[in-house]
This record gives sequence, C-alpha cells and structure tokens, in this order.
Amino acid sequence: MGGIMKTNWTSSNRRQASSLAVLAFVTAGILPAQAKEQDAVQPSPATSQAHRPAHAELPEAHPDTGGTIVVTGHLPIDYALLAGTRSIEGDDLVEAVRGQLGETLAKLPGVSATSFAPGASRPVLRGFDGPRIVVLTDGIGSIDASSVSADHAVVFDALTVDHIDVLHGPAVLLFGGQAIGGAVNALDKRIPRQIPERPKATAVAGLGSAADERSLAAAFEIPLADRWAGHLDASWRKSDDVRTGGFVNSRTLRDDLLADAAGELAEGEDEEAAELTDLAGLKGRIPNSRARSLTLGAGLAFIDAGGDLGVSVQRYDTRYGVPLRPGFGHGGEDEHGGETDGHGDEHGGESVSIDLVQTRIDMRGSVRMGGFFESLQFRGAYGDYRHVELEGDEVGTLFEGKGVEFRSDLIQSDRGDWRGRSGIHYIGRSMRVTGAEAFTPNYQVSQLGFFTLQSVTLGSAVEAEGALRYDRSTVEANSIGFDRSFGQWSAAAGLSWAPSRGWKVGANYIRSARAPSPEELLSDGPHIATQAYELGDGALRSERSDGIEIYARYESRRAGFSLTGFMNDFDRFIAAVPTGEERDGLPVNAYRPLPARFKGFEASAHVEPFSWGSGALTLDAAADYTHARLKSAGPVPRIPPLRIRGGAEVRQGALRVRGEAEWNRRQARVALGETAVPGFTLVNVSADWHPLGEDGPLSVMLSADNLLDAVGRRAASFTRDFVPIAGRDIRLTVRMAI
Repeated sequence: MGGIMKTNWTSSNRRQASSLAVLAFVTAGILPAQAKEQDAVQPSPATSQAHRPAHAELPEAHPDTGGTIVVTGHLPIDYALLAGTRSIEGDDLVEAVRGQLGETLAKLPGVSATSFAPGASRPVLRGFDGPRIVVLTDGIGSIDASSVSADHAVVFDALTVDHIDVLHGPAVLLFGGQAIGGAVNALDKRIPRQIPERPKATAVAGLGSAADERSLAAAFEIPLADRWAGHLDASWRKSDDVRTGGFVNSRTLRDDLLADAAGELAEGEDEEAAELTDLAGLKGRIPNSRARSLTLGAGLAFIDAGGDLGVSVQRYDTRYGVPLRPGFGHGGEDEHGGETDGHGDEHGGESVSIDLVQTRIDMRGSVRMGGFFESLQFRGAYGDYRHVELEGDEVGTLFEGKGVEFRSDLIQSDRGDWRGRSGIHYIGRSMRVTGAEAFTPNYQVSQLGFFTLQSVTLGSAVEAEGALRYDRSTVEANSIGFDRSFGQWSAAAGLSWAPSRGWKVGANYIRSARAPSPEELLSDGPHIATQAYELGDGALRSERSDGIEIYARYESRRAGFSLTGFMNDFDRFIAAVPTGEERDGLPVNAYRPLPARFKGFEASAHVEPFSWGSGALTLDAAADYTHARLKSAGPVPRIPPLRIRGGAEVRQGALRVRGEAEWNRRQARVALGETAVPGFTLVNVSADWHPLGEDGPLSVMLSADNLLDAVGRRAASFTRDFVPIAGRDIRLTVRMAI
C-alpha cells in the first residue's frame, strides 16, 4: 500500500546536507549581531493586506525595560506576486476542518479530494494529485509518505494554521517544478511570529454526527522574556465508522457481488452466497472507516528588530481503518495460502488499519538586511516517520523513514516598481518498506533547486512576472544498483492588466519539468491500494508540460467575480496504463510516458444585493470543470466532473446563517477499467454566532452537511465504489480565544 522512508544516504547526500546545515547555523549565529544594528522591522509593502494578520504590527515599548522591542517576526512568503490564490481562514477554516486535508479543502473551486478513507485524503487540484502537487507548511513539505500511495494519510494539524492557500501561477516554482497542478501551503503559528503582550489561549471543541466524531484542541501563546515567545498545543480527534445515506457499495459492485452469489449458490455454497448477498445489500456504516489522531506540539522563538529565529517540535500519532473492496483479499486472495472472508479482510475477519507516527522538528528564521536585499529568510525541517500496516493486530508491512528539507530565500528591497525573491531549496529523503507489500526496493531521493521570482510594474496598469528554477534530482536504489540523476529547468511568465478600478485580466505561461518519482521508476509488485500489480520503468525521462492560464477578476465593495481557464499539454505524461496482463491475480498497470492534455475552468462570483444597519444578504456561486485525456489511451483516470455550487448568506450583527447547494455531474468520461460515477447533489446549511460580539472571544458554529442524506462518490477516489461520502452530518463547533 505504499512506500517508506529511512535514512541511508550516500556520501554525496551527506555532504550536501552538511553544507546546508552549516549555512543555517552560520546564518542563525549572526542573528543577534544583526538584531542590535537594526532599529525597526517594517512589513514588506508587497505583502497584501489580506495576508497580513495580527503579527504585522509596529514596535512598541516593553513595559519592564522601558526599551523598544519589535513584536513582528518572520513575515510569511510574499504571495502578492501570485496571479491568483484561493484561501480559507478564520471561522471558515475552523468550520471546514476535517480529519484530513483533502476533505478540509474540497469545497474550494478547482479542489477535490482523493477520499481513499476518512483517515487518508489528499487534495486534488485541477485533476492533478500525488507528486504533481505539493502540500506545504510555510513552504516546507510534509515529510511523510502521503504522495507515495493513496491510502497514506497527510501529516497535517489545522489547529496551528492561520490560513491555507491554494496556489497557481508563476510563484509555484518557489516550491518545485513538480508542482504542475499547483501547491497547497499552510501558514503555521507553531513557531511564534510575534511576542504577545500577555499569555493567550485558544480552545476548540467539536462534535460530528455522521461518524460520531469528537475533537478537542488547545493552543497557548506565551511571552517568556524580553524578545522571547513560546507556544504549546495539543489536539485530539476520534471518529467511528462513517454513516452513509444509502448503499455502501456502488450499483456496479452490487451487481458483481450478486452475480458471484448466484455462482456460489449454483455450486451449493449457501453460506458464501448468503454472505455475498448481504454485502450487496449493505447500508449505513462503512466498515472499518474509523479513525483517531493525537497531536502534541511546542515552539520557541527569539524575535528582534534585526530578525528572528525559532524552532518547534511536533508529535503526530494516528490510527485509521483502510476499507477494502468487498471480496478482494488484502494482498490477494491467496497471499498467505488461505482464503478471504469476502469482506476484503484476511481470513478470520481481521480488518486492515494503519498506525502512523511522525516526530518533526522545524526551524524558521530571518535576518533583516540593507541595500539591494531587504531580508534573508530561511526555513528547515527534519521528520522521523514510522507507519505500520496492521492486519488485525499482526504487522503486515512496516514503513520507516527520515527526511530533511531546507530552503533559504533572499527577499529583494522594493526598487520602485521592481520586486522579487531568489533562493535555494534542498530535499533529502529515503524510503524503505519491509513486508508483504514491498512493491519497490529501498531507495534514496535528493533534490537541490535554485529559483528566482521577479515582478515589475510597467506604467500604472500593467504588471509582468517571471520565474526560473533549476532542479537536480537523484534517485538511488543500492540493492539493485540503480542510480539516476535528472536535471530540470522550469520557467514561467505572466502579464496582467488592470484596465479600471477593481478589474484585473491576465495570462500566465508555465513550462514545468518533473523528475519521475521512485514509484514510477522502480515499482515491481502488487499495490493493494490501487488493486493492481504496478510495474515501473527505470528508463523514464523527466515529465514536461506547457501550461497556460487566462483569467479575469473583478472586486468591489459589494460584488466580485473570478474566471480562470487553464490548459496543460504534456509530451510525456507518466501514467499507469493497463497492459491486459495479470500477475499475482491482479491486473498489471505499467508506467508509460504518453502525450496528454488537461484543460478546464474555475469560476466564482458573489454579490451583496441588500444591506441594512448591521446586516447584509450575500449571494454567491462557483463552478469548476476539468477535461483530461491521454492522447493515445483515452480519458485520464479519476478526474472530477463538472461541479456547480450556489449559496446565500445572511449576516445580522454577530450572527451569520448560510445555505448552499452543490451539484456534481455524472462522470461518464472514465478510463479503461473504471466505471461511470453517478451524479449527486448536496445541500448544506450552517450558522455561526459570536455571542460576545463579532470580534469577541467566543464562536459557536452549527452546520448540517449533506442535509438530504444523498449518496455521493468522488470520481477522484480509488475507493469510490465502496467508500461513498458521509451521509447527513450535523456538526457543532465551539471556539474560545482569550
């Protein structure tokens, strides 16, 4: 079901990592000296107001010393250079949070989710998932195995996040040429960005009915001393098997089960026939979909006029069930020489689950400079990852790993109409899997990248953007003598025009290059998450694409809209293509480079037709669509269909009430071996109330997702035939900040 990470670096990897570590500590060492020479920290004018939260404040007098201190620390990456960013923050983020990142973001235009299980769901951007999108915290990856296999969870804790951005356009090259579909970046609060005037605490508690979900979380911000701040947090979430609104299994799968039951009955196997018939009629709870997670974290930061330096540590622990296709044995019907019970579990009826633990240490800092460069920002993380796939209480497959990632960005001072940033980005990780499902050999991956992003305003209404990135990637598998390196250039250019107040139109072009993933190069074995025998190709070359997006946006005090059309052409899109063969009782999917094209649009609009006193009515709508085709093999697998959403929101003082309907079209354009996905419509209602005032410390949120209890299946999911979306889900969330 996946791959694993374990440190086993070559000498060249060690030398690169050591050099970068020395650079980080040397930089950190000059911080105090730089701090004494600077008088104040000024927020970058390029940072948009929408992305300038409470930490962007002016210096204030310290009550004890009578001196002047600076409460502003490391500013977030300047997303004002982006042509378009979709964000979720504040009460909207608190209300949207689910057990996994994919489900949290799935309502945003252009975003779907892999929805493999309630405990494992990654975002899908414009039809892209896996290695073609990057999931980041302050520009650093999650250092987990979530991109390796669909059944692996994303290590992510929303409690310490200020907001989450979904990014497209030239600035995605800040994070790697592989971010063809875009990037998801969360602005983290675990390393303090300001010194609070007093201790602060935030607590969130939630209940959800569809899975009997219970959650508790708390975070504390503490001023420790002159120029020092601390952070503590903890969160706990537990849910039972998810309830759905009707049949658990799709119509196609039910027909298959009933046909198998008829065959068993004809052979006199009455008990097996009855069991298969029961599976076909299964309603209500999705078997083995329960999940629980616990996160503990702490952070410490030194913040001064000349810069800042902080560290944090996180311990993430989760266990979640992995629903398996009814009648499909874990690892094959006779993997252990035995028989399955027809529920997709091993003989004895034991369920499959994943027990995942990660310890992560993060570092973040900046140095204020003068002259051409405004500041140097640096960010790094080390992750120690372990994940066990359990069959009942027995260890089936063990995954272990370690990884390090570091980036350093030089931020240019504004030179009239010219601004930008340049930097270096290093990733070093290893993967190893031991057990029955080791479908790749042990391997090591390293990547060293150099990038620049520049923006210049031409006249009063035209802005040009450009980005350039070079990555050198290496994949090694010592046990089989595999060692390949890839050099990739990626480039982007954008031009926007603001013809009048509130309007912006423009176009972006991105030439992206992505080195093949180790799974695409080295796979040779059964992969139960995809229910196929996967066969890699060690001779694959880098995947290249040409992407164009054209957009028009308008924003005023009472109305706004955004329309973006996009197209990505690939000369070598690496896809797992059915060969028609079988191995170990599974169909063989071989990775091949094929021409492909992705195209589609995202649209959203809102208008405030009425307002009164302390209230207003807002109407909004959104739509997204992706059409993707392998030019010689038909539709790309698991592409979301056309989706349209409309909503109305009434605000009256401290109360907000919202209702919306979301229509998902039937997805009939499916790849070979897939079945069509029926359309479905969701009706959602929600209300949030601030009883102590709109800016008060208490928020109470009540929502009903899928109010009509519809049965829906995400086309982007491997498990859509037997893991539908949750049925009616009544949720209560209370947030207190003091």
